[in-house]
Amino acid sequence: MVNIYEAQRANKIKSTIIVAGFFVFVTAAVYILVQATSVYMGYEFGGLGFMGMALIISGISSYVGYYYSDRIVLSISKARKADRIKDFNFYTVTENLAIASGIPKPKLYVIEDSAPNAFATGRDPEHAVICATTGLLDKLNRTELEGVIAHELTHIKNYDTRLMSVVSVLVGIVALLGDWFLRIGFHGRKSDNDKGQLGAIFLILGLVFAILSPIIAQLIQLAVSRRREFTADAGSVFITKQPRGLIMALEKISADMEPLEVANKATAHLYIVSPFKGNVKGAVGRFAGLFNTHPPVKDRVKVLSGMV
Repeated sequence: MVNIYEAQRANKIKSTIIVAGFFVFVTAAVYILVQATSVYMGYEFGGLGFMGMALIISGISSYVGYYYSDRIVLSISKARKADRIKDFNFYTVTENLAIASGIPKPKLYVIEDSAPNAFATGRDPEHAVICATTGLLDKLNRTELEGVIAHELTHIKNYDTRLMSVVSVLVGIVALLGDWFLRIGFHGRKSDNDKGQLGAIFLILGLVFAILSPIIAQLIQLAVSRRREFTADAGSVFITKQPRGLIMALEKISADMEPLEVANKATAHLYIVSPFKGNVKGAVGRFAGLFNTHPPVKDRVKVLSGMV
Protein backbone atom coordinates (compact mmCIF):
# COMPACT_ATOMS: atom_id res chain seq x y z
CA MET A 1 0.00 0.00 0.00
CA VAL A 2 1.22 3.49 -0.88
CA ASN A 3 0.53 6.50 1.31
CA ILE A 4 -1.21 9.24 -0.72
CA TYR A 5 1.37 11.79 0.43
CA GLU A 6 4.17 9.57 -0.90
CA ALA A 7 2.29 9.08 -4.18
CA GLN A 8 1.83 12.82 -4.62
CA ARG A 9 5.49 13.53 -3.88
CA ALA A 10 6.71 10.81 -6.26
CA ASN A 11 4.46 12.06 -9.07
CA LYS A 12 5.59 15.66 -8.59
CA ILE A 13 9.27 14.64 -8.70
CA LYS A 14 8.75 12.63 -11.90
CA SER A 15 6.77 15.49 -13.46
CA THR A 16 9.51 17.98 -12.58
CA ILE A 17 12.19 15.78 -14.17
CA ILE A 18 10.16 15.35 -17.37
CA VAL A 19 9.34 19.06 -17.64
CA ALA A 20 12.95 20.08 -16.96
CA GLY A 21 14.17 17.66 -19.63
CA PHE A 22 11.58 19.02 -22.02
CA PHE A 23 12.72 22.61 -21.60
CA VAL A 24 16.36 21.58 -22.09
CA PHE A 25 15.43 19.71 -25.27
CA VAL A 26 13.37 22.62 -26.66
CA THR A 27 16.19 25.07 -25.92
CA ALA A 28 18.71 22.85 -27.73
CA ALA A 29 16.35 22.26 -30.68
CA VAL A 30 15.60 25.97 -31.13
CA TYR A 31 19.30 26.88 -30.90
CA ILE A 32 20.34 24.25 -33.48
CA LEU A 33 17.55 25.18 -35.90
CA VAL A 34 18.24 28.91 -35.60
CA GLN A 35 21.97 28.46 -36.17
CA ALA A 36 21.44 26.04 -39.07
CA THR A 37 19.10 28.52 -40.76
CA SER A 38 21.59 31.32 -40.17
CA VAL A 39 24.29 29.28 -41.90
CA TYR A 40 22.01 28.41 -44.79
CA MET A 41 20.81 31.99 -45.32
CA GLY A 42 24.26 33.51 -44.96
CA TYR A 43 23.86 35.19 -41.56
CA GLU A 44 26.54 35.19 -38.89
CA PHE A 45 26.30 32.68 -36.09
CA GLY A 46 24.01 33.99 -33.40
CA GLY A 47 21.77 35.90 -35.78
CA LEU A 48 18.07 35.10 -35.68
CA GLY A 49 17.19 36.23 -39.20
CA PHE A 50 13.75 35.04 -40.20
CA MET A 51 13.62 32.88 -37.08
CA GLY A 52 13.17 36.02 -35.02
CA MET A 53 9.91 36.65 -36.84
CA ALA A 54 8.82 33.07 -36.18
CA LEU A 55 9.48 33.50 -32.47
CA ILE A 56 7.54 36.78 -32.41
CA ILE A 57 4.57 35.15 -34.12
CA SER A 58 4.74 32.26 -31.66
CA GLY A 59 4.88 34.72 -28.76
CA ILE A 60 1.75 36.53 -29.94
CA SER A 61 -0.05 33.22 -30.44
CA SER A 62 0.91 32.03 -26.96
CA TYR A 63 -0.29 35.32 -25.42
CA VAL A 64 -3.69 34.99 -27.08
CA GLY A 65 -3.90 31.31 -26.15
CA TYR A 66 -2.92 32.03 -22.54
CA TYR A 67 -5.69 34.57 -21.93
CA TYR A 68 -8.44 33.10 -24.10
CA SER A 69 -7.79 29.35 -24.03
CA ASP A 70 -10.81 28.64 -21.82
CA ARG A 71 -13.19 30.53 -24.12
CA ILE A 72 -11.73 28.86 -27.19
CA VAL A 73 -12.04 25.36 -25.71
CA LEU A 74 -15.61 25.94 -24.47
CA SER A 75 -16.60 27.29 -27.87
CA ILE A 76 -15.08 24.30 -29.66
CA SER A 77 -16.82 21.95 -27.22
CA LYS A 78 -20.21 23.68 -27.65
CA ALA A 79 -20.61 23.89 -23.89
CA ARG A 80 -23.39 25.73 -22.05
CA LYS A 81 -23.33 27.26 -18.57
CA ALA A 82 -24.40 24.87 -15.87
CA ASP A 83 -27.71 25.53 -14.12
CA ARG A 84 -27.81 25.15 -10.34
CA ILE A 85 -31.26 23.57 -10.37
CA LYS A 86 -30.88 21.42 -13.47
CA ASP A 87 -27.31 20.35 -12.62
CA PHE A 88 -27.71 20.31 -8.83
CA ASN A 89 -25.23 17.51 -8.04
CA PHE A 90 -22.59 19.06 -10.31
CA TYR A 91 -22.98 22.44 -8.60
CA THR A 92 -23.07 21.28 -4.99
CA VAL A 93 -20.30 18.70 -5.33
CA THR A 94 -18.00 21.33 -6.89
CA GLU A 95 -18.87 23.92 -4.23
CA ASN A 96 -18.12 21.52 -1.38
CA LEU A 97 -14.87 20.19 -2.86
CA ALA A 98 -13.64 23.66 -3.82
CA ILE A 99 -13.94 24.68 -0.18
CA ALA A 100 -12.06 21.53 0.86
CA SER A 101 -9.37 22.29 -1.76
CA GLY A 102 -8.97 25.90 -0.65
CA ILE A 103 -9.55 27.40 -4.10
CA PRO A 104 -12.41 29.48 -5.57
CA LYS A 105 -15.28 27.54 -7.09
CA PRO A 106 -14.60 27.28 -10.82
CA LYS A 107 -17.15 28.29 -13.42
CA LEU A 108 -19.20 25.27 -14.45
CA TYR A 109 -20.18 24.27 -17.98
CA VAL A 110 -22.01 21.31 -19.48
CA ILE A 111 -21.63 19.60 -22.86
CA GLU A 112 -24.86 18.06 -24.16
CA ASP A 113 -23.42 14.65 -25.01
CA SER A 114 -24.29 11.22 -23.60
CA ALA A 115 -20.62 10.08 -23.59
CA PRO A 116 -19.36 10.45 -19.99
CA ASN A 117 -16.32 12.70 -19.60
CA ALA A 118 -15.07 15.94 -18.04
CA PHE A 119 -12.19 18.41 -18.20
CA ALA A 120 -10.76 21.52 -16.55
CA THR A 121 -9.28 24.56 -18.25
CA GLY A 122 -8.26 28.15 -17.44
CA ARG A 123 -4.99 29.92 -16.76
CA ASP A 124 -5.24 29.95 -12.92
CA PRO A 125 -7.66 29.07 -10.07
CA GLU A 126 -9.32 32.48 -10.33
CA HIS A 127 -10.14 31.95 -14.02
CA ALA A 128 -10.77 28.21 -14.00
CA VAL A 129 -13.56 26.21 -15.61
CA ILE A 130 -14.76 22.66 -15.08
CA CYS A 131 -16.83 21.20 -17.87
CA ALA A 132 -18.75 17.91 -17.72
CA THR A 133 -20.88 16.07 -20.23
CA THR A 134 -24.53 15.27 -19.55
CA GLY A 135 -23.52 11.62 -19.90
CA LEU A 136 -21.14 11.96 -16.94
CA LEU A 137 -23.73 13.73 -14.79
CA ASP A 138 -26.41 11.15 -15.63
CA LYS A 139 -24.35 7.97 -15.32
CA LEU A 140 -22.24 8.62 -12.22
CA ASN A 141 -23.53 8.59 -8.66
CA ARG A 142 -22.54 11.36 -6.26
CA THR A 143 -19.52 9.50 -4.83
CA GLU A 144 -18.16 8.82 -8.31
CA LEU A 145 -18.81 12.41 -9.36
CA GLU A 146 -16.87 13.62 -6.32
CA GLY A 147 -13.87 11.59 -7.45
CA VAL A 148 -13.96 13.15 -10.94
CA ILE A 149 -14.47 16.73 -9.72
CA ALA A 150 -11.68 16.36 -7.14
CA HIS A 151 -9.40 15.16 -9.96
CA GLU A 152 -10.21 18.26 -12.03
CA LEU A 153 -9.81 20.58 -9.04
CA THR A 154 -6.34 19.13 -8.50
CA HIS A 155 -5.44 20.01 -12.10
CA ILE A 156 -6.56 23.57 -11.37
CA LYS A 157 -4.82 23.81 -7.99
CA ASN A 158 -1.55 22.48 -9.44
CA TYR A 159 -1.73 24.88 -12.42
CA ASP A 160 -1.68 21.91 -14.79
CA THR A 161 -3.88 23.78 -17.25
CA ARG A 162 -1.30 26.57 -17.43
CA LEU A 163 1.60 24.12 -17.67
CA MET A 164 0.04 22.22 -20.57
CA SER A 165 -0.67 25.51 -22.37
CA VAL A 166 3.01 26.48 -22.08
CA VAL A 167 4.15 23.02 -23.16
CA SER A 168 1.80 23.12 -26.16
CA VAL A 169 3.21 26.50 -27.21
CA LEU A 170 6.80 25.19 -26.95
CA VAL A 171 5.92 22.15 -29.05
CA GLY A 172 4.35 24.51 -31.58
CA ILE A 173 7.49 26.66 -31.71
CA VAL A 174 9.71 23.62 -32.36
CA ALA A 175 7.36 22.37 -35.08
CA LEU A 176 7.20 25.84 -36.68
CA LEU A 177 10.98 26.28 -36.72
CA GLY A 178 11.54 22.76 -38.04
CA ASP A 179 9.00 23.27 -40.81
CA TRP A 180 10.52 26.66 -41.66
CA PHE A 181 14.01 25.17 -41.96
CA LEU A 182 12.80 22.35 -44.23
CA ARG A 183 10.91 24.81 -46.43
CA ILE A 184 13.88 27.11 -46.99
CA GLY A 185 16.01 24.01 -47.56
CA PHE A 186 13.81 23.01 -50.47
CA HIS A 187 12.81 26.43 -51.76
CA GLY A 188 15.37 28.89 -50.41
CA ARG A 189 18.66 29.98 -51.96
CA LYS A 190 21.73 28.82 -50.13
CA SER A 191 24.29 31.49 -49.34
CA ASP A 192 27.64 31.35 -51.11
CA ASN A 193 29.39 32.26 -47.86
CA ASP A 194 31.70 29.52 -46.70
CA LYS A 195 31.07 28.78 -43.04
CA GLY A 196 33.59 25.96 -42.93
CA GLN A 197 33.32 22.71 -41.03
CA LEU A 198 31.27 24.19 -38.18
CA GLY A 199 28.69 25.47 -40.64
CA ALA A 200 28.41 22.03 -42.26
CA ILE A 201 27.89 20.44 -38.86
CA PHE A 202 25.10 22.90 -38.03
CA LEU A 203 23.44 22.22 -41.39
CA ILE A 204 23.46 18.46 -40.77
CA LEU A 205 22.23 18.86 -37.19
CA GLY A 206 19.58 21.31 -38.39
CA LEU A 207 18.23 18.78 -40.87
CA VAL A 208 18.15 16.03 -38.23
CA PHE A 209 16.45 18.28 -35.66
CA ALA A 210 13.97 19.64 -38.21
CA ILE A 211 12.77 16.11 -38.95
CA LEU A 212 12.93 14.51 -35.50
CA SER A 213 12.47 17.31 -32.93
CA PRO A 214 8.72 17.93 -33.56
CA ILE A 215 8.06 14.20 -33.04
CA ILE A 216 10.25 14.01 -29.93
CA ALA A 217 8.71 17.21 -28.53
CA GLN A 218 5.21 15.81 -28.98
CA LEU A 219 6.17 12.54 -27.29
CA ILE A 220 7.55 14.47 -24.30
CA GLN A 221 4.39 16.61 -24.24
CA LEU A 222 2.28 13.46 -24.05
CA ALA A 223 4.53 12.07 -21.30
CA VAL A 224 3.96 15.26 -19.29
CA SER A 225 0.20 14.95 -19.85
CA ARG A 226 0.15 11.31 -18.71
CA ARG A 227 2.21 12.04 -15.61
CA ARG A 228 -0.07 14.93 -14.62
CA GLU A 229 -3.04 12.52 -14.77
CA PHE A 230 -1.42 10.29 -12.15
CA THR A 231 -0.75 13.36 -10.00
CA ALA A 232 -4.36 14.55 -10.30
CA ASP A 233 -5.61 11.05 -9.39
CA ALA A 234 -3.56 11.17 -6.20
CA GLY A 235 -4.88 14.68 -5.54
CA SER A 236 -8.44 13.43 -5.88
CA VAL A 237 -7.81 10.85 -3.16
CA PHE A 238 -6.21 13.52 -0.99
CA ILE A 239 -9.34 15.71 -1.26
CA THR A 240 -12.03 13.02 -0.98
CA LYS A 241 -10.07 10.87 1.50
CA GLN A 242 -10.96 7.68 -0.40
CA PRO A 243 -10.02 6.29 -3.83
CA ARG A 244 -13.11 4.17 -4.47
CA GLY A 245 -15.20 6.93 -6.01
CA LEU A 246 -12.61 7.81 -8.66
CA ILE A 247 -11.86 4.13 -9.37
CA MET A 248 -15.53 3.39 -10.10
CA ALA A 249 -15.83 6.57 -12.18
CA LEU A 250 -12.78 5.72 -14.31
CA GLU A 251 -14.05 2.20 -14.89
CA LYS A 252 -17.50 3.45 -15.91
CA ILE A 253 -16.12 6.13 -18.25
CA SER A 254 -13.63 3.81 -19.94
CA ALA A 255 -16.22 1.00 -20.30
CA ASP A 256 -18.61 3.35 -22.13
CA MET A 257 -17.72 2.88 -25.80
CA GLU A 258 -19.60 5.93 -27.09
CA PRO A 259 -17.11 8.49 -28.52
CA LEU A 260 -17.42 12.13 -27.53
CA GLU A 261 -18.60 13.95 -30.65
CA VAL A 262 -17.09 17.38 -29.89
CA ALA A 263 -13.64 16.09 -28.92
CA ASN A 264 -10.64 16.53 -31.21
CA LYS A 265 -6.86 16.12 -31.04
CA ALA A 266 -6.41 19.69 -29.80
CA THR A 267 -8.63 19.17 -26.73
CA ALA A 268 -8.27 15.41 -26.07
CA HIS A 269 -5.52 15.85 -23.46
CA LEU A 270 -7.84 17.96 -21.28
CA TYR A 271 -10.34 15.20 -20.52
CA ILE A 272 -10.12 12.90 -17.50
CA VAL A 273 -10.18 9.87 -19.85
CA SER A 274 -9.30 9.92 -23.53
CA PRO A 275 -12.48 10.78 -25.47
CA PHE A 276 -11.35 8.54 -28.35
CA LYS A 277 -12.44 4.94 -27.96
CA GLY A 278 -10.79 1.74 -29.17
CA ASN A 279 -7.78 -0.24 -27.98
CA VAL A 280 -5.04 -1.88 -30.02
CA LYS A 281 -3.26 -4.76 -28.32
CA GLY A 282 0.20 -6.27 -28.77
CA ALA A 283 3.38 -4.57 -29.96
CA VAL A 284 1.40 -2.20 -32.17
CA GLY A 285 -0.69 -1.19 -29.19
CA ARG A 286 2.40 -0.51 -27.06
CA PHE A 287 3.87 1.66 -29.81
CA ALA A 288 0.58 3.50 -30.28
CA GLY A 289 0.52 4.03 -26.51
CA LEU A 290 3.47 6.40 -26.86
CA PHE A 291 1.13 8.79 -28.62
CA ASN A 292 -1.71 8.54 -26.08
CA THR A 293 -2.63 11.62 -24.08
CA HIS A 294 -3.62 9.50 -21.06
CA PRO A 295 -2.11 6.52 -19.22
CA PRO A 296 -4.15 3.28 -19.47
CA VAL A 297 -7.11 3.29 -17.11
CA LYS A 298 -6.08 -0.11 -15.74
CA ASP A 299 -2.73 1.40 -14.65
CA ARG A 300 -4.46 4.33 -12.99
CA VAL A 301 -6.88 2.00 -11.18
CA LYS A 302 -3.98 -0.19 -10.03
CA VAL A 303 -2.19 2.82 -8.52
CA LEU A 304 -5.38 4.12 -6.91
CA SER A 305 -6.20 0.70 -5.45
CA GLY A 306 -2.86 0.72 -3.64
CA MET A 307 -3.44 4.06 -1.92
CA VAL A 308 -4.41 4.49 1.71
